[in-house]
Amino acid sequence: MPAYVISDVTIRDAEAIEAYRTRAAASIGQHGGRYLVRGGQVETLEGNWNPGLLIVVEFPDMERARRWYGSAEYAAALELRDAALGRNLILAEGMQP
Repeated sequence: MPAYVISDVTIRDAEAIEAYRTRAAASIGQHGGRYLVRGGQVETLEGNWNPGLLIVVEFPDMERARRWYGSAEYAAALELRDAALGRNLILAEGMQP
């Protein structure tokens, strides 16, 4: 079943975020992931959730997503994370197509 990494991001530093994005994108691709949402307009229809920059990445399954998150490739991006952004990050299991 597919798995989704969902991130609600607040940008702290525009230069650092570009370097983080480059490293993160490369690591995601190396682990079979692909972006479904990467910024763009967000409209709250119900409730009080007003996310900043919303990012959704699809992986083939939960295990591949976990391996990506713990990988050396993604660790290189994480070195920049705290300077670049603040976020809430979750991993959600999808459904069979």
